[in-house]
Amino acid sequence: MSRTKILGNTLTVWVCLLMLAVSNVWADGICRADIDFSGDVYPGDAMIMLAEWGREDCAPNGPAPVPKTGQFTCYKTNGDVRLCSGTGEDAEYQKGVTTTPRFTDHGNGTVTDNLTGLIWTKDAQQILGQINWQAALDACNDLDYAGYDDWRLPNGNELNSLIDRGYYNPALPFGHPFTNVVSSYYWSSTTSAGYTDDAWGVSMYDGSVYYDVKTGYHYVWPVRGGQ
Repeated sequence: MSRTKILGNTLTVWVCLLMLAVSNVWADGICRADIDFSGDVYPGDAMIMLAEWGREDCAPNGPAPVPKTGQFTCYKTNGDVRLCSGTGEDAEYQKGVTTTPRFTDHGNGTVTDNLTGLIWTKDAQQILGQINWQAALDACNDLDYAGYDDWRLPNGNELNSLIDRGYYNPALPFGHPFTNVVSSYYWSSTTSAGYTDDAWGVSMYDGSVYYDVKTGYHYVWPVRGGQ
């Protein structure tokens, strides 16, 4: 074999290895939603990649960024407002991720949370009134709305992900597009591990999380999507 051919084959191997390395770095960046490789992470973009580009090869056990709480004011023990510097409060550090715009209103009665990728009914009372927990599960499972029939009752973390702790009545992000939000408790699909005849709920008044007996009556907010 000629020396020229050997060098040519070697060069081809190195080019292929380089392309593979670049491809792996690019793929890893996309999986982490670091679209521009700047180190910034945008969970909403990651969900779009998964939903629209069919990226199912991303590691399922990678780090999950924690969203910002939304709190931007610091308070004394007695509740008075104070300067945040040096307090160590949430509002001083404002740690976590966010995305802008937070929500996308599709104009068909559904809203996507760009932070989580979850799709909610725009009407927070699409299922009317307060019902017990089993009825809430059944109503969401049976819902056929906006061309989708895979609605479900959100789990505790999903429901809590809507909460913005910088606001109350309702405790939702400023400028949210939702309608008919009741400042009361909404059921989640998550059972209390300590009291299995109870299930968790979230208050849309102030974001408080609590559990109640499954025979109790609360509001229902259907969701679809998620991982």
